[in-house]
Amino acid sequence: MAVPAGDGPRAGPLVIGLTGPIGCGKSTVARLLGELGGTVIDADVLARRATERDTAALAQIRERFGPRVIDADGALDRVALGRIVFAEKAALADLEQIVHPHVRRLVDEALRAAAETAQPIVAIEAIKLVEGGLGQRCDEVWLIDCSVATQRQRLAARGMAEPDYEQRLAAQGADLVERLSGTIGGHRQRRISTEGTLDQTRLRVEDALADALSTD
Repeated sequence: MAVPAGDGPRAGPLVIGLTGPIGCGKSTVARLLGELGGTVIDADVLARRATERDTAALAQIRERFGPRVIDADGALDRVALGRIVFAEKAALADLEQIVHPHVRRLVDEALRAAAETAQPIVAIEAIKLVEGGLGQRCDEVWLIDCSVATQRQRLAARGMAEPDYEQRLAAQGADLVERLSGTIGGHRQRRISTEGTLDQTRLRVEDALADALSTD
């Protein structure tokens, strides 16, 4: 599909934020936008980079959670940390307070690079897009959604154990999409369902992007 380029030049790329619950297809939508000419910034990848061995963020995490979340090689034990933070809201909030500023810095670097190379579309994929302060960087925010049954099927297909994905689903809450919808504020907002086939999702993404570019 050829996506329309809009009526006139932009000062920078169209920045689309992708957010929504775990297992709802944010990465799928990001990949489809990439196939349509977009540059994808994955906040989870950047969070991993920000918390690599010998980083300032990792030192802060060790100070807050102790050596139990550091493996024998001095790297972050993400499984151990996940079991702590997804079982306790205060612990998750503390982790986000540590990591989000580092991720924002890396996202800003990626956005500058995209602008300097005249990229037309940038998608920022982040489960905590709004809470992490990344929504302010976006022209639009797309809430990626599917049924809870589909979430469970997809998480199980990834090889995630049932207790682990049920813990994450419980931590997010069943009304996450509705709560996100109420916090986005003045940003243009779209809700993209990933139910059904990949081809059906692709058509929804193509239509949404074409409308976003023509509206812009």
